[in-house]
Amino acid sequence: MSTRTIVHLMRHGEVHNPDGVLYGRLPEYYLSDLGHEMAEAAADFLSKNEIIHLVASPLERAQQTAEPLSKILEVAITTDERVIEADNLFEGRTFGVGDGALKRPANWWKLRNPFRPSWGEPYAHIAERMRAAVTDAREAARGHEAVIVSHQLPVWIARRSFEEKSFVHDPRRRQCALASLTSLTFDDDHFDGFTYSEPAGHLIPDVLKGKKFVGGA
Repeated sequence: MSTRTIVHLMRHGEVHNPDGVLYGRLPEYYLSDLGHEMAEAAADFLSKNEIIHLVASPLERAQQTAEPLSKILEVAITTDERVIEADNLFEGRTFGVGDGALKRPANWWKLRNPFRPSWGEPYAHIAERMRAAVTDAREAARGHEAVIVSHQLPVWIARRSFEEKSFVHDPRRRQCALASLTSLTFDDDHFDGFTYSEPAGHLIPDVLKGKKFVGGA
């Protein structure tokens, strides 16, 4: 008889980022008040699930997003460097035209190859580390459920990897809202599909719903 295991990939909640920089892996970017509400909503949504293993990126925003779920389920947070945000050459800058990094011709070379991509960590590397983390979480929660709190791009690339789809994409079209869940189901070790949900979707202001690229990578 096969064993069913679910690994939920959760994106962190909204971050306090008044300057609109691409913060990437920079430290001291914490959840906003709204971000804390999102984390609570996601924890409440998952509170009745059979979650026995909880993992989070080492970045503060992911740790803070995991905290409410850790308290509700009385499951310790395991920090895993493999689920950290993607590295990005534009980290610490505003990203865009006008007064952003794209205004400077010297930065255009960094955008020469969208397939790798040339501006940051290769998609293949992200997929490799995320799949390894998912495999370990699946083993730790075999027959039950695990949660990995990560970041938008790593979650999206992990999903594309399990779907066996191209990593090349338009960042504005990622289905990975704040505090969302991409839930991977496994039949023994075989990937059996996924579901997507937005437990904090009602908290996301309309002005933020179109801004999927600012912040991480």
